[in-house]
Amino acid sequence: MRTTTIHTHRTEPKPGAWLVVLASLIGLGVFLYPFALPTINQTESGSARSGEAPIVLCGLIVLCLGAILIEFDPRAVGISPARNVALLATLVSLGAIARLIPSFLGASPVFLLVILGGFVFGPVFGFQVGALTLALSAFLTGGIGPWVPYQMLAVGWVGLGAGSLPRLGSPRRDRLVLIAYGVISAVLFGALMNLWFWPFAAPGGEVASGFAWSPALSIEETLSRYAHFYVATSLLFDLFRALGNAVLLAVIGPRVVETLHRYQRSLTWTEFIEHQGATLHNDIAECSPGNR
Repeated sequence: MRTTTIHTHRTEPKPGAWLVVLASLIGLGVFLYPFALPTINQTESGSARSGEAPIVLCGLIVLCLGAILIEFDPRAVGISPARNVALLATLVSLGAIARLIPSFLGASPVFLLVILGGFVFGPVFGFQVGALTLALSAFLTGGIGPWVPYQMLAVGWVGLGAGSLPRLGSPRRDRLVLIAYGVISAVLFGALMNLWFWPFAAPGGEVASGFAWSPALSIEETLSRYAHFYVATSLLFDLFRALGNAVLLAVIGPRVVETLHRYQRSLTWTEFIEHQGATLHNDIAECSPGNR
């Protein structure tokens, strides 16, 4: 009797995904809650956020570690959990070391492994790489401040978005998608990071300033003022960051993706099930958008 091989793909969400969703929802609330307040006492941005920052920082680290522990079940994820965590630790360590390299007008290599790790291993893994890389690098450099948890969230979302990118079936097309994402995510990262301090920068400022936020502003006026503020303070740095991402993803990206895919294949286990004369080939860690 002829044996047929059938390939199936897992569509279940990855274990630990609900923790990443929870962290993202909390992060959005933390970023945006100042705009929901009727008034904000005038104070410096650092002191305004210093009270909540340690709580958010600890919460993010706990949620990331919780997601890692949940994935310590090879039956659920289809891979060796120890090797998966070892890879996560390696990418986080390399990313933290890369952040020690002086940036040039905002361009930094720290986004390379975050984007590529998420692209190959999925959104949950990408979020963990981004968030934990920023946490570790902050401890290594001593640059711990109220901005750290917001950077963790923003870079984590960069990795999460990379894990949600479509796979076009061609290395060349995938590279173009990654380059485009590197450019777009660099600009969005800068625009998002400004929100952690903008409501506190000059609360209640006069209209003549054109930059300050005020509770009396409408949504249209708020967006207009923030656009002026962003262009004046961050756009140049974000464009250099976008250029740096594009160059690194174009030059180094393909080699790193190939290496990560090779490692992914080495830690994947495959299950064969005999079913009515046919062999069901269930490649559990197949790298596909619905699977990551």
